[in-house]
Amino acid sequence: MMLLEPVGKLPDPAMLAGFVPCKAEDAVARQLLRPCFPADREALLLLAFDGFGRLVATQRADGDATGRCSIPAQCWRALLDRNVASVLMAHNHPSGLAWPSEADIACTRAAALFLHPLGIDLADHLIFVQSGHFSFRNACLM
Repeated sequence: MMLLEPVGKLPDPAMLAGFVPCKAEDAVARQLLRPCFPADREALLLLAFDGFGRLVATQRADGDATGRCSIPAQCWRALLDRNVASVLMAHNHPSGLAWPSEADIACTRAAALFLHPLGIDLADHLIFVQSGHFSFRNACLM
């Protein structure tokens, strides 16, 4: 009898639950967010909404030489000078892997902890790839 072990580790079911294929994306993801991401480097968008769900501000941070994004303080200041009730984070992975890295998870937690005392909800963090996007909210990671 021969026992076979899997070559790779299966993705966590929560991660699979968070993936939305391109054909199932809503109009906001498909027409507003997806065109903002370059194919060759990471970029991050912060979208701020008021209490009525109206978009009141957007900020963009491009990846550095390593390809990683960070959120500069001036991006937060520009967003939070308005009457913001919620923020949506979105970035891309040019590698094509939609699953969040440890850095993505840590960044999401840090942003939520930063916004919470200000009374601002982090609505979701989306990671875009060519075949669709990953939603932290859909994967119950928020």
